[in-house]
Amino acid sequence: MRILHVSTYDIIGGAARSAYRLHQGLLEIQAESLMLVQSKSSSHENIIAPQKSSHKLLAKVGHALDAVPAKLYRQRPQSEFSTQWFIDSIHSQVSRIAPDIINLHWINESFLKIETIKKINCPIVWTLHDMWAFTGGCHYDQDCGRYMVNCGNCPQLNSHTSLDLSRLIWYRKRQAWKNLNLTIVTPSQWLSKCAANSSLFRNRRIEVIPYGLDIQQYKPINRQVIRQLLNLPTNKQLVLFVAVNATSSPRKGFNFLKSALQQLCNSGWNQKIELVVIGASQNNGDEILGFKTHFLGKLRDDISLSQIYAAVDVFVAPSIQDNLPNTVLEAIACGTPAVAFNVGGVPDMIEHQQNGYLAQPFDIEDLAQGIAWVLENPQRHQKLCDRAREKSEREFSLEIQARRYMSLYSQLT
Repeated sequence: MRILHVSTYDIIGGAARSAYRLHQGLLEIQAESLMLVQSKSSSHENIIAPQKSSHKLLAKVGHALDAVPAKLYRQRPQSEFSTQWFIDSIHSQVSRIAPDIINLHWINESFLKIETIKKINCPIVWTLHDMWAFTGGCHYDQDCGRYMVNCGNCPQLNSHTSLDLSRLIWYRKRQAWKNLNLTIVTPSQWLSKCAANSSLFRNRRIEVIPYGLDIQQYKPINRQVIRQLLNLPTNKQLVLFVAVNATSSPRKGFNFLKSALQQLCNSGWNQKIELVVIGASQNNGDEILGFKTHFLGKLRDDISLSQIYAAVDVFVAPSIQDNLPNTVLEAIACGTPAVAFNVGGVPDMIEHQQNGYLAQPFDIEDLAQGIAWVLENPQRHQKLCDRAREKSEREFSLEIQARRYMSLYSQLT
């Protein structure tokens, strides 16, 4: 069976890294797996990217033009919104590869036009990494819920009419995909429920298969030893925050973390803990009140990331809406307890007061209390670390994920 994964990127961004890891896991169990991407950053030989300059130019132009319709809504707030209307060159490339099954992943930034998907003539598995596939263009609906009917009056366009861009995109999807041989996979229970309640996918087969991780790469390491290697303090408790554009993405909740740290500072923690931030090289001039902060910039390689996760005492993920964030998976695999709001797919990974702490959304006091609760008792902290690692080994290894996908592929071909 020849499996083709289609993803805009191979290793840039959480969705791409998840697709790449699945591809790697399938190769490790001797499956014939390939990736077709718009932009290749890795050196892996089983990943195919356009080589012709014309294709590269088409992708660049398409990315720019794809954003134009949403920009016409001049009062819209800044959030990710994809129209996928520009022409692409995917269909001819797929035909040459001739896969037995196609696994779509995150295909935005003008990589795969909505109408092109209906031209695929083999079974399609679509792994959803966010909500875009069943909304009118947004990637996370911010609890608006309009995707359950037909979109329109879109808050993320600041639109006050039902016949807006979101309704048009929703209609294009409905028309293009109504006869598709399509199976949906979601990494989290939460996203599965959203897809099942959506007007576009409520009658589709939906399976839940969590992300997998190389748990031999992401594993616990002696904290004191790794801190010395990384030049991090050995006499402080370290709090980690990780996100793409870590301090500027509202959905990732950095402002909630700042407020929680302020409360901890007022409670006397400012001499005990320091903050580590991955995904930003500075904090746009703001200070993290009362705490020394180590900005480590953008790290993409697994070796560096796994070392940082293993070096810290607690990972905080204050997202306001999220699927199954890789950051939490990576943290618990390294034996680092995680604190997060009880939203989205987070409770699939964090078991409250067993391997971390789930704070009430969006209760800053409870978030601060969760960080303190994880850190204040050394014996309890060690138990949380052990259980975090056990959870990862039990549910989130690459092999478990790959074999579950192979079972699904076999049923569909």
